[in-house]
Amino acid sequence: MKLLIKFNLIYVLVMALGLAVSGTISRDLLQRNAQDEVLNSARQLMENALAVRNYTASQITSLLQTQMKYEFLPQSVPSYSATEVLATLRQKYPEFAYKEATLNPTNPRDRAEGWEVDIVQQSRNNAELKEFVGQRDTAVGRALFVARPVRITNPACLQCHSSVEAAPKTMVDKYGPANGFGWNLNEVVAAQIMSVPMDLPLKRAEQTFTVFMGALVGVFIALGVVLNAMIWWVVVRPVTRLSALADRVSQGDLEAPEFPGTGRDEIAVLAQSFSRMRASVVQAMKMLE
Repeated sequence: MKLLIKFNLIYVLVMALGLAVSGTISRDLLQRNAQDEVLNSARQLMENALAVRNYTASQITSLLQTQMKYEFLPQSVPSYSATEVLATLRQKYPEFAYKEATLNPTNPRDRAEGWEVDIVQQSRNNAELKEFVGQRDTAVGRALFVARPVRITNPACLQCHSSVEAAPKTMVDKYGPANGFGWNLNEVVAAQIMSVPMDLPLKRAEQTFTVFMGALVGVFIALGVVLNAMIWWVVVRPVTRLSALADRVSQGDLEAPEFPGTGRDEIAVLAQSFSRMRASVVQAMKMLE
């Protein structure tokens, strides 16, 4: 087997191993970065919802107390305000979703359903759980969600949710006496759930991976071409010429030209050794004559 063929076989094996290792590491890294990007987006939106809740509780609710005696205004409820504000986001980005999933809600739209019930129950069963991160398949693709428990820590919340008798009459008239009551202090009654789509970041990560691997293959191919040319010029070409000259000398052609063995590399040393051997052979032949 020729030297270049051996070299190329080894080079292809090394290239394949390098591509496999690089591909595995880079794909995993890009996908983790994409998931971190989605998670950060979900947490930022969650913080926005919390900011709206706090603003409503501290600034809006007290301003509407007088009107609440005559008509219940859901805009005074922090969870309602947060849901409405983030609902405007869904008008432009319908893949995003925010919900304060509640087991026993006053407003029916907040009722926890299916997998949301499991999230709330996990928060109720684990008092140390401050945040839950997971993934699920939706109608528009894979989505990442962040869930945080809603715990009743403010006794003022019980003015509306402890019993029908204690609740504002206007609220009972609007939503009825069947739901949203019986809450207790320090009880987890709901979970804030922010869902963010993962398809776009994962597609970007896949595109980046494809470009990276294509560039890496191109570099390997270009490097292989350069190395092949260099090996042919530096090793194969002079060795082939030296081999042809050795054949001529071995067949008795003592007039064959000298091999130009200039330089200090191994090929030059071999050429110089061959020239000395050739000179010895010529001298021995002349002595025999």
